[in-house]
Amino acid sequence: MTGITDIDALRRAMAENSEEPEGPARNARAEHLLAEAEKLDIPLAVIEALGHQLKVYNYSSEKAKMFVPFARLLRMWDEKPEDFDEYEVHSLHWVFKWMSSGMLGQPHIPLASIEKWLGEMEHRYRLAGHSERAVRSAEFSVASHIGDLARAERAYAAWLAADRDTMADCHACELHSQGEWQVRRERDAEALTLWGPVLEGEFTCAHEPHTVLASSLAPLLRLGRPDEARAHHLRGFRLVRPMESMRGAYADHVEFCALSGNEARGLELLAERPAYFTDSGNPSSGLDFLSVVTLLMNRLTELGLGDQRVPGPAGRAWTARELAVHARAETLALAARFDERNGTTYVGDRARARMDQQPLVERLPLGVRSAGRPTTAPVPPSTAPEPAPKKDLSELLTEARRLSDTLQPHAVEAWLTVARAAEGVELAALDRAEIADHQAMDQGPEGIALFERAAELYAEAGDPGEALAARARGAYVRALTGEVDEALAAISGPYDGVLALYSEDATGVRQTAAVLMSRARILMRGVQEDPSGDSPSSAVLAAAEAAVREVLALVEGQPLQGGTADVRLAARGAEGQAMLAELAVRGGDVETAVRLFSKATTAFVGAGLPWFAVEYEARLAGLAHHLGDIAEAERALRAALEHGGPYLEAPGKAQLHLQLAEVLGGRGRSEEAAEHALEAAHWSDEAGEGPTLGAWARHQLGGFLLRQGRWAEAAEVLESALPDLSAATHGDGAVVQAQWWLGDCLSELGEHRAAAERRLQAAEIARHWPEQNDHATLAHLAAESLGHAELHAEADRAYARAGDLWRTLGNVHGLVRSLRARAWLALRADQEDRGLDGARELMSAAIEECEAALLVTDDEEARQRLTGELAHTHRQFGELLARSVAEEAEDTAIRAAFEDALTQTSEAVTVFAALGEGAVHTRTSAELAAGWLEAGLSRPADAAARARGVLKAYEGADDGDETVRARRAEAEQLLQLMEEQTGE
Repeated sequence: MTGITDIDALRRAMAENSEEPEGPARNARAEHLLAEAEKLDIPLAVIEALGHQLKVYNYSSEKAKMFVPFARLLRMWDEKPEDFDEYEVHSLHWVFKWMSSGMLGQPHIPLASIEKWLGEMEHRYRLAGHSERAVRSAEFSVASHIGDLARAERAYAAWLAADRDTMADCHACELHSQGEWQVRRERDAEALTLWGPVLEGEFTCAHEPHTVLASSLAPLLRLGRPDEARAHHLRGFRLVRPMESMRGAYADHVEFCALSGNEARGLELLAERPAYFTDSGNPSSGLDFLSVVTLLMNRLTELGLGDQRVPGPAGRAWTARELAVHARAETLALAARFDERNGTTYVGDRARARMDQQPLVERLPLGVRSAGRPTTAPVPPSTAPEPAPKKDLSELLTEARRLSDTLQPHAVEAWLTVARAAEGVELAALDRAEIADHQAMDQGPEGIALFERAAELYAEAGDPGEALAARARGAYVRALTGEVDEALAAISGPYDGVLALYSEDATGVRQTAAVLMSRARILMRGVQEDPSGDSPSSAVLAAAEAAVREVLALVEGQPLQGGTADVRLAARGAEGQAMLAELAVRGGDVETAVRLFSKATTAFVGAGLPWFAVEYEARLAGLAHHLGDIAEAERALRAALEHGGPYLEAPGKAQLHLQLAEVLGGRGRSEEAAEHALEAAHWSDEAGEGPTLGAWARHQLGGFLLRQGRWAEAAEVLESALPDLSAATHGDGAVVQAQWWLGDCLSELGEHRAAAERRLQAAEIARHWPEQNDHATLAHLAAESLGHAELHAEADRAYARAGDLWRTLGNVHGLVRSLRARAWLALRADQEDRGLDGARELMSAAIEECEAALLVTDDEEARQRLTGELAHTHRQFGELLARSVAEEAEDTAIRAAFEDALTQTSEAVTVFAALGEGAVHTRTSAELAAGWLEAGLSRPADAAARARGVLKAYEGADDGDETVRARRAEAEQLLQLMEEQTGE
């Protein structure tokens, strides 16, 4: 750093350094600035530079460095207190508190020294006339750190009883510490109550709500409030991530991942902060971090992932098991140093308890992009439970037949278990036939030959009907491979054969229905997979329909067996109704399709087979949506999720949750929609479809969170989605929308430069679209963000680009607003030396655009909107002119600016008045602005007249209207001031 020639330059340099990211680079610059300050030979300059150095050390990983500059400051104060100005006196006493907490975090500093320092702090605070509040807070910190709980409780009570003064920590920091004590005393609910004002934004500071959000994570999980914990993690980690000094809070987020089944995300967090493993400037936060590293590595090892590579200290590769051992040893060594200093075991006991925690939630979906939980088999516990009694083969056969006869979801798996148990055992032909049949079902296309083997065994067992049914199943599998014609040829024999047997009472309805259904399924494949790509011919549709109706004619109305319907036959009937529904869709009769799908789902549920209804409820939802029956679409999707229950595979769950999210979002129910989008993202990741379906789900989730004003959570989710969103997979519209939403979130969070980048990226994609409205809107929004980021030249160029686009689109309102924005920029930034002249030109151009558009507009509604735009432009022009003159300017310059401003503001009043009662609030606002200008020009009578005009406008108006109350109050204030001036 060069060019520090006076204390003002030093102060500017320190202010700039304060805005830099925390860390060694900022600390090094502060050290250099101290050297520069010493060259000025001004004691106050050195005092301020030492204070700056103290601050950056305190908010970094090099806390241990802050004791030296503080000792020097204290010596300077004791020797020459007159060198300190009022602010530096306050700062000196303020950082006493940092010394207390800083010493506690350094185990090499003896406890006696800390107690002595506490006494010194108390003495100096008393001399300075400060309350005991900060002293008792510091005493509480010492007592709670060493585990002297009785003293801690006394100090805590004294802290809260003492008066707040200028030395007390800010409300947010105090509430954080008080809540942490409640957690330490196992009073989680009380802690969250204390933290409420911080979490809700009532109290904030540079490091709050950052730490409160982090500290609340484990208590929320313990209290069974996982949704809030998720939200606090997404919101809080975003705040903590860029702040190097917040290793303790960062550790809380890693702990949350370990306790909520998000081990993969925990590893990602560790990878982001490699220096945290070895930074030694703050041993206390190092202990916190290494404790949760141990916790996470233990968790991975328990999951059977001890050999997985993980992030760790630099210089070597680490497995989870190795890092668990290393981190635990480091943690205990650090804790031992604290305990040796403190003369207790309290720090070590707490560290062990933290490392040995068990998960609080099996798996809490977060919605952000992360690897799915690994599926390696867990390490068996040392005392394994007694295994369940092993079933013999006859029991396995009985169970498998029960499951297959009632069409249970895991019937095939049960038969595979039978097959394994039957190896080397002599079985009857029927048993072997059933085993082969179900093995074939499990193998898909590779099982066609096994179906033939099953048919031979059924025939050998004396069941010719079931033999034909097995061959029919093999034919259908062939159709599934795309060989529909070959499948039809293969089914013809079993079809003719089973009808002949049935007519002779040589086989049953069940076997006959199986063959007929296989044939109907094959014909339906022909309907669905016409190789020409054209719609199926009427002959194909008719053949399929005839086959389906043949099944229905066979199975419907069959007599009960043992007082209940045959589940298999009931399923055939339900499937037949669904096939007819599909044929109705193909024929364009959507209403009939809806009725038939509904009939099919009802039949499946009535037969006790709800899992078979899932596919058809999903189809029903799509058709209902097409017909505009959104309520029915929602009902069907909910039913599909309910019916599927535990039997739905991850991809199916993801699809259904995503569809339901979109339906709910379309109905304005963003909160519930977000819940289902979150589930969709989770199950997409579990299905290995994170980059495709998962990215779309995260995209939707971000939008739903944004609609609720949950900006930080939405930003985290959208930033997580964008790396996977692609034009090729999801469409460039999705990419633009995600960037757009993210820009909106970042703008709300005050991250204006980042918001501008996202909006410009989206605008660049939209630039190539045929319709340019989105391009113009994004360019305009990017300009707004650039302006808020104080990048005035870039903002002006973006507004000019947007203005050109608005002009091309014929959007006068967009053009006028871009011109007005450029005028304000010209005034603030004095771009290209135009200053006020440039601002005047731009505002005048905005007025001309409005007036020109009004001349050619016949539509009354458009005229009203343009008139309002013109009035707002005059109003802003007046405000700009009034602000263009500095307070210290000469009276003639001020009067000239106010006169010009009054001219524009009066014109605004006139134009607003032309809009009638609908514009009363905007008119009275302009009237009051004109009144204050009249007052500034020493025209009290004119100002008073304007105030009376506003009061008259609101005679008889609703006092419950906040705007009415505000206008009246301002008008009365102006009137009173003017009457006092004139002596009325």
